[in-house]
Amino acid sequence: MDHPCEKMTIREKLEDIERQTLSDKAGLSANSRGREREETLHPLRTAFQRDRDRIVHCKSFRRLKHKTQVFLAPFGDHYRTRLTHTLEVAQIARTVSKALRLNEDLTEAIALGHDLGHTPFGHAGEKVLSKLSKQGFSHYHQSLRVVEKLEYDGKGLNLTYEVREGIFKHSKGRGKILDAEGEEMPSTLEGQVVRISDVIAYVNHDIDDAIRAEVISRSDIPDKLIKILGKWHSSRIDRMVTDVVRESLAAGLEKISMSEEIYSAVIELREFLYERVYFTEEAQAMSQRVEKIVTDLYQYVLENPDEYVKPFPVEDSLDLRACDFVASMTDLYALRLYEKLFFTPTWPLF
Repeated sequence: MDHPCEKMTIREKLEDIERQTLSDKAGLSANSRGREREETLHPLRTAFQRDRDRIVHCKSFRRLKHKTQVFLAPFGDHYRTRLTHTLEVAQIARTVSKALRLNEDLTEAIALGHDLGHTPFGHAGEKVLSKLSKQGFSHYHQSLRVVEKLEYDGKGLNLTYEVREGIFKHSKGRGKILDAEGEEMPSTLEGQVVRISDVIAYVNHDIDDAIRAEVISRSDIPDKLIKILGKWHSSRIDRMVTDVVRESLAAGLEKISMSEEIYSAVIELREFLYERVYFTEEAQAMSQRVEKIVTDLYQYVLENPDEYVKPFPVEDSLDLRACDFVASMTDLYALRLYEKLFFTPTWPLF
């Protein structure tokens, strides 16, 4: 007589392992609220594993390697791009999730998908599109739009509810990192882990890149923050991650938490970046150039939709679909298209 376990698929065995090993507060694959379009369950992979794989293999994910994080077209091989930022967020989030016995597959899927909707030229490009579009524009709305409506020629990736919600509710600029009222917080702890890991990643790697670019020096970082968080990139991340794990456990995993001391220091470090890196005269000058490029490209594709604008989603306005096209561009593609459209070709030398 066959043992019951022998009749289980590999996916069912993985789901059983989750039930036996993860925290009772973790998001279990078998308990997912499901997808917008029902699908046959995979024999090998859980629902959240499939979501992660779909994100990694989609075109929007590949384009992240040529999209700006902070520094536009820097001279150097070691500056972050939107892709390397995404990978750093994923690694930090996985470390936190593993320590809290949460679902790493769910965490990783959200982390890998959270910035799919980012424009070329980083937040400068996002700001321009937000002014140009009648509907407004934000990268977190666009990231959700990418996975729901734009990938696979308008079919979307058909991700689970938990991953889509986590992508939409990841951290938003200077907004609250941890929303006490819970209105902006993901319903899953895994989504909350990604939200705080996003901030941990960028406040640290943007400091690192700014020092590399000689925009600031290490001595410019306030002594108070050095004392609380540490002097070096790795020590600051470790301090923040350890604090999140300890405080979340102390809160009984009712929510993802951070101590008041570390939380205040992270906010202060983020403000330091806005003042000394993001809003400098050099950054504003670059933003003006970005505004010219993005505005001209947007107006051109709006006036010549047959050449560039996708015919889907069919229910959406031309303006919205023009935004989709411009937002999807990499920095390099945007610059080359701008050159092609608005510069007179030079005579050949030979």
